[in-house]
Amino acid sequence: MPDGDALRTLHLQHLRTVPFENLSIHLGEEIVLTEQALLDKIVRDRRGGFCYELNGSFAFLLTALGYDAELLSGRVYGEDGRLGIPYDHAAVRVRTPEGPLLADVGFGRHSHYPLRLDTAEEQAEPGGVFRVVETAEGDLDVLRDGAPQYRLEPRPRALADFEAGCWWQTTSPKSHFTQSLVCSRLTDDGGRITLSGRTLVSTGADGSRTEREIPEAEVLAAYRTHFGITLGRAPASPIPPAARGAAS
Repeated sequence: MPDGDALRTLHLQHLRTVPFENLSIHLGEEIVLTEQALLDKIVRDRRGGFCYELNGSFAFLLTALGYDAELLSGRVYGEDGRLGIPYDHAAVRVRTPEGPLLADVGFGRHSHYPLRLDTAEEQAEPGGVFRVVETAEGDLDVLRDGAPQYRLEPRPRALADFEAGCWWQTTSPKSHFTQSLVCSRLTDDGGRITLSGRTLVSTGADGSRTEREIPEAEVLAAYRTHFGITLGRAPASPIPPAARGAAS
């Protein structure tokens, strides 16, 4: 029977196996938000993706396994404390015998396990100390270590509802994803391995950190070795916003 314990296992294994990455944007690949396109990319081609792709496909998987799973729309808090665009983020609400849970395998460094949605109490786990707090308008703020991460609307959404947000994220010069190149996954020991541009960063569960620059000739091998991703060519490095303005 689909339950919370099985969901915890699936959630953790997904984070360890399927990378959070935005390589398609810098490879000139179209991101298509349909069930078949996501399965082809993640399962057949052994790639990762960002929130719409990872949580969209995770919701499909959970539904196929008998879970009551539905997508929720969120807006991410920026460094200035302001909320991003509508449909900025996609997460998954799962109704289980233990109560409603928030599954999110598409937010990069975040919770290792699903979070309870029926309490505002602190939820301590390997990814940090989380709280889910209802706002005056009935939305839900997800906080990590006291800092707001994103705000969710409780109304269920279809994957197609996120197409406009996905288009903005993949084309706007203001989007974090057009300005950065990242591929990251959770490691088996609770740390994280990330290739940010050409910088390989290893973070331990104890907070230790090492990084080194990857020569251009070794980039494709690094994607294969650390993330299981085989590419025919390296993604283009993003153009910094200042350089874009100078060139226009």
